[in-house]
Amino acid sequence: MADYKIVNADDAQDHYAGSDVPGEFRRLTDLLGAEQVAVTLIRVPPHSDFEQGTGHYHDEIEEIYIVARGTLTFRAGDDVHRVSAPAAVRVAPKTPRSHRNEGDEPVEIWAISKQLGRQDATKIDDFWEASPDAAQNRG
Repeated sequence: MADYKIVNADDAQDHYAGSDVPGEFRRLTDLLGAEQVAVTLIRVPPHSDFEQGTGHYHDEIEEIYIVARGTLTFRAGDDVHRVSAPAAVRVAPKTPRSHRNEGDEPVEIWAISKQLGRQDATKIDDFWEASPDAAQNRG
């Protein structure tokens, strides 16, 4: 394997294609051949609730979310913030989190964390009220 790898994010599989979830979820970790870092591109269309009112947390993983485009409504624990690009958000392990796009512009987020090689996420149903400004399903 070479000492580097260049990957176009749109070449990564969209795990939500063909589903009802609005937006895209593209894991680049395997395509990059990354051994230590996990990288995921998340695109959320305008007025969409990507996690559909749910949330999640990680037992061991600290995550960095880089908001590269748009304004994200982000919940960590009980706190809700509007985060506009360019910005980064760090979330510690065990901290419940979720995000959605209540704005008029698409949101692009890069989620970066330690590569564990296994699932570490726990879903939280009914994490927060559905947003009247964010569709729960693909339009």
